[in-house]
Amino acid sequence: MRKDRTGSRTHVIAAAGCILTAALTLVAAGQREAATDGWLQWGGPQRNFVVQSPSLASSWPAEGPQRVWSRPLGDGHSAILVDEGRLYTMYRPAPSQPGQEWADEEIVVALEEATGKTIWEHRYPSRPLDFKFGAGPYATPLIIGRRLFTVGTNNQLYAFDKVTGKVEWSHDLVEDFGAQERLIRPAIKAGISSSPLAYDDTILVMAGGKGQAVMAFDQATGEVVWKSGDFNISQASPILIDVDGETQLVAFGGMDVNGLDPATGRLLWSHPHDTSGDMNISTPLWGPGDLLFVTSAYNGGSRMLQLGGNGTSTRVDERWFTNRLRVHIGTVIRLDDFIVGSSGDFGPTPLTAIDVKTGEVLWQDRSFSRANLLNAGGRLVILDEDGVLGLAEATRAGLAVLARAEVLTNRAWTAPSLVGASLYARDRQQILKLDLPTS
Repeated sequence: MRKDRTGSRTHVIAAAGCILTAALTLVAAGQREAATDGWLQWGGPQRNFVVQSPSLASSWPAEGPQRVWSRPLGDGHSAILVDEGRLYTMYRPAPSQPGQEWADEEIVVALEEATGKTIWEHRYPSRPLDFKFGAGPYATPLIIGRRLFTVGTNNQLYAFDKVTGKVEWSHDLVEDFGAQERLIRPAIKAGISSSPLAYDDTILVMAGGKGQAVMAFDQATGEVVWKSGDFNISQASPILIDVDGETQLVAFGGMDVNGLDPATGRLLWSHPHDTSGDMNISTPLWGPGDLLFVTSAYNGGSRMLQLGGNGTSTRVDERWFTNRLRVHIGTVIRLDDFIVGSSGDFGPTPLTAIDVKTGEVLWQDRSFSRANLLNAGGRLVILDEDGVLGLAEATRAGLAVLARAEVLTNRAWTAPSLVGASLYARDRQQILKLDLPTS
């Protein structure tokens, strides 16, 4: 364990020279109280992109939702955390000119939620990898109490005091434990994107390497609590589920989906799901009926697994498989008895709805390009890779788009965050706050 690392540095900034596009009078007039639970991890309060929000209006002004502020940010795909009047995310400084080399550092940053101004930032060395589809960082930070945890592109794990930005402890998982710096089988070696997860007093990360596909660290000290698993890791983030009263960790590996005891790391079950390149990216989805849904692009397809336990073992039954829904980097949402996600990789990526029980395709809709989805009180908030934001109602019969507006101009692969009616989003150049109209 390392208290700090040579070359890393934290700057606390009292008044950064942010370029804001909204006047502070608009901020004061339009600001809404953030929900007390905020957005503290990948996927929001329940790690499934479902959020309770005020009743969102069915129409928007012609210019789109109110833009409270926007400002430049570096490259990267980390999502935005929202907590106690602050935002947290990660980025890499972008080259100033086409063809220039990427910066050899990453930055963890805390911003004022109301204005977007920088409060503190921490820079640490990070070697550029294969960034032809965009630079890291890819993983989203995690807030537990007063601590902020981050995982960088090169598998560097940090624990910060979220208020001051002080490093409490850190590990270079590659140097310290022989973990993977990148995935094993993909042609594109882009780095690590799996986001950390909290369990009791530990933080769980997909590390990679013999006997340590998953590692658990003490949140306060950074000491290793356990390590387990020989399976290839993937880009997907782990989740916790409850199987007949037993808490299990679901780790979506490169060739399979695995269930572990989060307290000990003991492998409970494994089921194959191979994309032939470890490129399982989308987060598994757990839902009613003890149903676990996993999906991948690159002909990986989608599987529905039903889990059951008897106190000593877990039964895993594959209910169906389909190649008609192949989610690449986006989120998937379950709405009662059907699931919606953007299907495809490098070609068209229509929003596709499938039946939970059978995997049958119910409909496809091409209103948006490849998109991330949120479930906001039963309605879909959609942000596609072209920067188009939409509000829609989805049923088994189809998709009704209620409102849409272009809010970002660069490639937008980052899932948005929604707290109350305030939406936080970024592309590869800027970050912004919008207030969605309410009814």
